[in-house]
Amino acid sequence: MTQADTAGVAADTLEGGPRRRRVLPGGRGVPVPLLLPALAGLAFLLLPLIALLVRAPWSTLPGQLSSTEVWQALRLSLVSATAATAVSLVLGVPLAWLLARVDFPGRGLVRALVTLPLVLPPVVGGVALLMALGRNGVVGRWLDTWFGITLPFTTAGVVVAEAFVAMPFLVISVEGTLRAADPRYEEAATTLGASRFTAFRRVTLPLIAPGVAAGAVLAWARALGEFGATITFAGNFPGRTQTMPLAVYLALQSDPAAAISLSLVLLAVSIAVLAGLRDRWITAS
Repeated sequence: MTQADTAGVAADTLEGGPRRRRVLPGGRGVPVPLLLPALAGLAFLLLPLIALLVRAPWSTLPGQLSSTEVWQALRLSLVSATAATAVSLVLGVPLAWLLARVDFPGRGLVRALVTLPLVLPPVVGGVALLMALGRNGVVGRWLDTWFGITLPFTTAGVVVAEAFVAMPFLVISVEGTLRAADPRYEEAATTLGASRFTAFRRVTLPLIAPGVAAGAVLAWARALGEFGATITFAGNFPGRTQTMPLAVYLALQSDPAAAISLSLVLLAVSIAVLAGLRDRWITAS
């Protein structure tokens, strides 16, 4: 071993372990076959967003965003996305706990079915909701007959459609946090006389609160941008079921400038969501 190697080992020992290799400044040492596709991919993702900002009608933007139709769509989007997130929390957190803590036959299949809406085309999800909860659906016919409840083409239908596509985001986030949490805290609480529900409420839930919050924000953002399932299951009625994505689609056919303005609002919301999740999902440790 040379003198330089000996000095390096001694420095590593004093610092508590092997030193991390520093990334060379200026991209030196980066292979060109990797750098060029990386830059092309970055341009591919950023160019549409930059074009949206360049072509935005900034001079008429305040007037377009102050119209009654825009505020109706924005208010409905915010209310329905928040309600869908609340439904996802009430149903998704217990489901995530079941998948993470209970070992039962077919758990892998149940997990696959729970995450299915993530890869299912949204329009197919809307058709599936119609077949299940429509007036003549498998469950919808009984809701209509027994309780007089009709979900399709109503504001409640918007919430149902958004919750259907958004809940898997929350379930995945909470389940991952539960798997990372030490279950011995729950076991200690139960040995001290607490019930399983009390242990979950007083011990587990505070431990996984950051994961629940991150999942809720992701679910809210997904619900806010939902289009396919909403227009299929709830329709596009201004003031009742027309959310911001539907308003963008409708405006694009007659007034592209208004469509760009509405898109800027959704873009700003998306950036705010990313900023809120920066420390958990983006920043490397």
